[in-house]
Amino acid sequence: MNIYGVIFHDKGKTYYFNGNNLKIPNRVTVIVETEKGLQFGRVVTRLDEEKALMYKGQLKDILRIATKKDYNQYLTNLKDADEALKKAKNFSKELSLDMNFIDASFTFDRKQLLFNFYADERVDFRELAKKLASVYHTRIELRQVGARDKAEHVGGIGICGLKLCCANNLTHLESVTMNMAKNQNLALNPAKINGACGRLLCCLAYEDEQYTMSSSGMPSVGETVETTYGEGKVVSIDILNRKYKVLIGSEVKEIYLENEKAA
Repeated sequence: MNIYGVIFHDKGKTYYFNGNNLKIPNRVTVIVETEKGLQFGRVVTRLDEEKALMYKGQLKDILRIATKKDYNQYLTNLKDADEALKKAKNFSKELSLDMNFIDASFTFDRKQLLFNFYADERVDFRELAKKLASVYHTRIELRQVGARDKAEHVGGIGICGLKLCCANNLTHLESVTMNMAKNQNLALNPAKINGACGRLLCCLAYEDEQYTMSSSGMPSVGETVETTYGEGKVVSIDILNRKYKVLIGSEVKEIYLENEKAA
């Protein structure tokens, strides 16, 4: 098996293709076969034999290493997609459609023209698709994306003062849940735990596994526990250091969970 990881955008997700007999160094551009048609991409990794076996018989092919002609066609597609985006915006205004377009892209063989857009409500874009198809004579796909996808495309600065992770280093947006914030004992204040997109911060997922492991066996705030100092009520917890404070009578005691287990 000769499996390569290919990306279509600098911050895009990695997709895997069968290289067959090709030997392709990293960062070399290639033409690949996809369900939507041919695509121009760049090789970023090659799987070892053990990992490659996981994909046996499931992958589309890398057709060839891209030529200079292919690269020029790719640049033409980018330029034409920018023009198509402007035209789509104008058409949507004419049709009074409440759509915020993010980007547009042709497949390499120009068999499909894809538009990503953001909208607060569901949009009936059938008439818009007909107008665009009459101009570009190809299959038109308009895809409504969520707030997190919009932030990934637009970019910005997070509450940490750094570039948004989704627009900088993340190649795949994982599911983020309120339980992750609860596991980290964070105040459930939207201003603190929501990102620029208005959804839960992607970084809540980074340390969730460690917090889940560290919280094993820890009491909850408000719980009554028995300690070596006597019975008391838990008033605060420090998950990563695996310690908590207990109010016993009128005195607060700091308890290390491991010490209690040893005792």
